[in-house]
Amino acid sequence: MEIIKYILLGLIQGITEIFPISSSGHLVLFQRLFGLNEPGLVFEMFTNTASFLALFVLFYKDIFRLIQGFFGYLFSKEKQKYQDDFVYVMKLLIAIVPIGIVGFAFKDTMGSIKNLLTVGISLMVTGTLLLTIFFTRHAIVDHDEITFKDALLIGFTQAFAIFPGISRSGSTIIGGRSSRVSLKSILKFSFLAYIIISVPTSILGFYDLSKVTVIINWLGYSLAFVMTFLTTFLTGYLVMKKLKVDHMLYFGIYCFIVGLVSLLVFFL
Repeated sequence: MEIIKYILLGLIQGITEIFPISSSGHLVLFQRLFGLNEPGLVFEMFTNTASFLALFVLFYKDIFRLIQGFFGYLFSKEKQKYQDDFVYVMKLLIAIVPIGIVGFAFKDTMGSIKNLLTVGISLMVTGTLLLTIFFTRHAIVDHDEITFKDALLIGFTQAFAIFPGISRSGSTIIGGRSSRVSLKSILKFSFLAYIIISVPTSILGFYDLSKVTVIINWLGYSLAFVMTFLTTFLTGYLVMKKLKVDHMLYFGIYCFIVGLVSLLVFFL
């Protein structure tokens, strides 16, 4: 029975990492409902690595092109040929700086706020912002190009996603839409930024896992990893094809409902 719980947690992580509804918040809620008490942020980091690998596979063509363009611009004489890709990578690096700084600064204290009170409040904040995006959708004439200013604003809003219940993809959408960037451009930028920031966090996650002294259910962790990878890949593929700004209405209402459930579970 416990193995099924880990599989379900992997399923939840894979779906909620892509949708703007906070994977960390859902893991906290369902770990409580399932009676699983995982040490610190180890389980989240473990499944986040699976999501990172799934998105890497999904966007491997873009990733290899950007890597080639970045180093081609630095070391090739044909700088004009690689300039667009180099500039795009620089924007990605700018966008991950705020969350990298905030995440590193609060890394040791995040476990203490991993509770349903924080999750409930944060999900309701996320829901409010997603509904704001929906109701202002016709007032925005968007564009596809992400400027350095847009990248910095997206980075600052994304930094709030260290709190469980604040969606990383949702905060990126909020930051991007406030700069009038099209949803498709935001999503691609968001996922590529996630891939970059996941490299050091995955390494740190496995390092922390190696220091855990309590017994780890390795079969459960492994099954959760596989399920997270598969569902992240599938959900990411569908989101890039189908997600629209109009859908923020449903995600906003959903976040409100789950936020209320989290608060009820906390207080009852």
